[in-house]
Amino acid sequence: MPAIRNTSALSRRSLLRALGGGAALGALAGCGVPAAYVAPGDRTGADLSATDKRLTWANWPLYIDTDDDDTSKRPTLDAFEKRTGISVDYIEEINDNDEFFGKISPSLMNHQRTGRDLIVISDWMCARFVRLGWVQEMDRAAQPNVTKYLDPLLRSPAFDPGRRSTVPWQSGITGIAYNHRKLGREIRHVSDLWADDLKGRVTLLSGLDEAFALLMQGNGVDITKWTADDFHRVCDQVEKHVHGGQIRRFTGNDYIKDLSSGDVLACQAYSGDVIQLQADNPDIRFVVPEEGAELWAESLMIPNLARHKANAEKLVDYYYEPEVAAELAAWVNYVCPVPAAQDVLASSKDKDTAALAEDPLIFPDAAMRKRLAIARDIESGERAEFAKRWNAIAGL
Repeated sequence: MPAIRNTSALSRRSLLRALGGGAALGALAGCGVPAAYVAPGDRTGADLSATDKRLTWANWPLYIDTDDDDTSKRPTLDAFEKRTGISVDYIEEINDNDEFFGKISPSLMNHQRTGRDLIVISDWMCARFVRLGWVQEMDRAAQPNVTKYLDPLLRSPAFDPGRRSTVPWQSGITGIAYNHRKLGREIRHVSDLWADDLKGRVTLLSGLDEAFALLMQGNGVDITKWTADDFHRVCDQVEKHVHGGQIRRFTGNDYIKDLSSGDVLACQAYSGDVIQLQADNPDIRFVVPEEGAELWAESLMIPNLARHKANAEKLVDYYYEPEVAAELAAWVNYVCPVPAAQDVLASSKDKDTAALAEDPLIFPDAAMRKRLAIARDIESGERAEFAKRWNAIAGL
């Protein structure tokens, strides 16, 4: 197991602009195309995997391990190619869920190949692909590691029961980050954001899909089955705090800058970002409120008519080997979807790498896991109404 890489200056999310905006539009309206459901019988094509040992994989930037001395080398991916003889064309082309949706949706809705055998997008966007029939079910018989090692918390989201069409690449938590030294107290509840000593020093995430679940949990809502009334109640509360000056602004990943500078003392935040921030500022803390926090994932999917489905399935299963998952987790520092990787990291001879096994933001402990839940996603019939309301509040 290699030593942990210091990626604090290269956090993937810190380089990406906020999701939201276009993401808050209707299921397809943001891309200017009508819905185009593809029936199960029209999703598969000729699979050339047996004779054509290659695949094309589209992922986000900075979302895979690289060699410290040569960033063109990706140790886990290079090892897969050497072991299997399958050549992987790895493309870091996804910078925004909606932007990528707009890039490949014309092909998918017109029953054409996308040129990609494997993609990674956020689960709220995965939900659209699954509902539209734009991705294929994977052959779990060919994926024993996924079957055995996938985290039980991530196994059956509402949009894809049993994870038949999606497999988490990495996971994370949307919770609260705060500067403990400057604030001078702990934060334990979502309602703590509305305390007088935080007036004008709080930010919320601007993206509808990123923001709403944690705020609902603060109201005691079970986010696996929230309702429209729950949503509008949150909006009423946020509107009040905007007008009262409690909320400084709504942010994308630029909350990192505000929190680091001290302009903001508490904010909605992603667990992976906070791990990076803590490397430079140990006063920054991340909390899963006592009411709970949202567990999310960005997942692997095989688009319709992919030419190398079996090769892609083999790659997905490879990353669910605990040793491989551990090596990846040591680099990306998100919540690892393979809990068995914790023991692998703990056995590392490198002190810093072994310490990652005890980090609850990579391997949530039992107490934290009880407070994590995957939110029911916003369905297409709800999105236009909810987006209009939220965007008006967030100023999008």
